[in-house]
Amino acid sequence: MELLTVLGGTAFAGLFPRGISQYAIGGILIGLGVSTIYLGTAITPGASTFFESTLSYVSRIPRFNRAKYLVSRDWRIVFTLSMVAGAAVYALTLGGGGWTTDVQAWRLLVGGVLVGVGTRLGKGCTSGHGINGIASLSGTSFANVATFMLTAIGAALSMQALGVSP
Repeated sequence: MELLTVLGGTAFAGLFPRGISQYAIGGILIGLGVSTIYLGTAITPGASTFFESTLSYVSRIPRFNRAKYLVSRDWRIVFTLSMVAGAAVYALTLGGGGWTTDVQAWRLLVGGVLVGVGTRLGKGCTSGHGINGIASLSGTSFANVATFMLTAIGAALSMQALGVSP
């Protein structure tokens, strides 16, 4: 039975035409992964720190060579590559194979750059604030997640109003 029906969310069925179960399963897996990393290392995982810690391999700039980056950079590379590998495995096995979006590659690139800039301005990424920060009851993370969501909703509605499609 579909999770939306169980929760009495038939009004939301139009928002999730393919169902909500895969999102619930993904959320559980993310929670387990984050918990495992935290319990094993006492470090809260987040994707944006990967970029700064990786730059410590090639840069002498003190910002990128802080002790916290040097001690965690190896597992952060494994963490980030595992996210990419997980998406690839899904796309090739359950997702119909290969490319799974209608969004043009240049738009994905521009969006990725904007997200990267935003993660530095927001002192972390959506995964760090949304999963770890909220779970830790961080006021900064609550404010950042609200900002992320309001900005994303505003951007999506603006693009829709302008007639922009993927």
